Amino acid sequence: MKQIKIIIEKHPDGYIAYPLGIKGIVVGEGDTYEEALADVQSALRCHLEVFGKEVLEDESPVIEAFIAEAEVII
Repeated sequence: MKQIKIIIEKHPDGYIAYPLGIKGIVVGEGDTYEEALADVQSALRCHLEVFGKEVLEDESPVIEAFIAEAEVII
């Protein structure tokens, strides 16, 4: 078993979730926080079954994750 950090974003039409430190793209979604988390966990299990545990980035694991805001000139 390995602990993986999951980002869950709330949007007007639901929630999006994705893991940090995974090679490849794994995304989950749902109408609630819990649904999005369960969906991304299921997607991650499938991703690991297909591509193997090599997709886990052990060389440089995510220790902490931060959210920051920055202004972008458009």
